[in-house]
Amino acid sequence: QYSPDSVAGADGEIDPTEVTFPGCSCRSSSCAVPECPCLCRGENYSSSLCLRLAEQQEQHFSRPVFECNSLCQCGDGCQNRLVQRGLQLRLQVFRTERKGWGVRALEPVPRGSFVCEYAGEVLGSAEAHRRIQAQTAQDPNYIIAVREHLHDGRVMETFVDPTHIGNVGRFLNHSCEPNLFMVPVRVDSMVPKLALFAATDISAGEELSYDYSGRFHNSPATSREHKPLEEENRLRKPCYCGSRTCASFLPWDSSLFSTP
Repeated sequence: QYSPDSVAGADGEIDPTEVTFPGCSCRSSSCAVPECPCLCRGENYSSSLCLRLAEQQEQHFSRPVFECNSLCQCGDGCQNRLVQRGLQLRLQVFRTERKGWGVRALEPVPRGSFVCEYAGEVLGSAEAHRRIQAQTAQDPNYIIAVREHLHDGRVMETFVDPTHIGNVGRFLNHSCEPNLFMVPVRVDSMVPKLALFAATDISAGEELSYDYSGRFHNSPATSREHKPLEEENRLRKPCYCGSRTCASFLPWDSSLFSTP
């Protein structure tokens, strides 16, 4: 079932549509720093509606992204409303030579542009682990686990499963040298939208990909991937990204295959 936005999972533990953030009282057509509390919470977009990548790379951490929400007084044209507008680019799902389905852009995509969301059922930890452990090595695994490492040592986890309900993001392939990267973007609540942005200028017809491990644009220490035991290799899938730094296998997170 196609859904442009994430929905509550079958376990009913998390509702991504619930509004828990207060809205800003900005009266201008487009919010600005430092008047807007939404923008003051974290990172904001440039005037060309792109994520400010340069500042992110200069730091050892990334600032969170909060968009204006449904309770804000600013208008729909506010430049702090980007991911919530959904897919704006022309994308095409196509059959690749060795990787099954893939996604490519039908128009040039400038660096820093929002491409699409990785949408699906938002699950609680227990249900996410149950579904993953019920899979066999032959099953396609679409469940993504995103971990945000806070400055105080806490880790926030978000699990999204587009196996049965999802959008075009489920067809994006992994690459060890990707042209997209994922950023959790919050709009109405602490449940983030898993937004994919262009890491470089992308040409029309070029396949879109991101690093499933999350290492790209992040500290390597934040990844739970490890060198697996030989018996675990039977659960791993080969990587056909073809990049110079290809790791031969798709990313592996053993914690998802153990009891939480």
